[in-house]
Amino acid sequence: MKIKLAGLVSDSIVDGPGFRFTIFTQGCPHRCEGCHNPQTHDFEGGRYADCDRIMEKIRANKLITGVTFSGGEPFCQAEACAYMAERLKKDYHLLCFTGYTFEQLLEMGEKDGNVRRFLELMDVVVDGRFEPDKRSLELRFKGSTNQRTIDVKESIKQGRAVEIEI
Repeated sequence: MKIKLAGLVSDSIVDGPGFRFTIFTQGCPHRCEGCHNPQTHDFEGGRYADCDRIMEKIRANKLITGVTFSGGEPFCQAEACAYMAERLKKDYHLLCFTGYTFEQLLEMGEKDGNVRRFLELMDVVVDGRFEPDKRSLELRFKGSTNQRTIDVKESIKQGRAVEIEI
């Protein structure tokens, strides 16, 4: 299976807790003003990569404790992201940054099984568009105060977004 990438970071400490591998997907419909990764917006940019080779790179680094899906918008490539998440889930903490809200993802997941499957595989989702007027450098793993850090398993169980600190 292929995924369209903006890039990979094999040793991140800023994209979630612990020592992480970050997958930056290419293409984003949100195009938030002040986005940290504007080069990821264009759906025509980036390059295709083999998902199995990405997972080989992840598994080769024994220090990695988590995998982060970022972008761009990972949920625009939910099938490829879910493919990798299913194979990484038992060994790694999984986190996804998305411009969609948790509620929007649940609604999208009713129509698209790949969106639902990818969402349910995540441990944590940081949701919501970046809003420059709500920017704060004091936030952990998010850029603006409207964004939420969500415990996905507990949120699915309760049927509402359950925020956590990580």
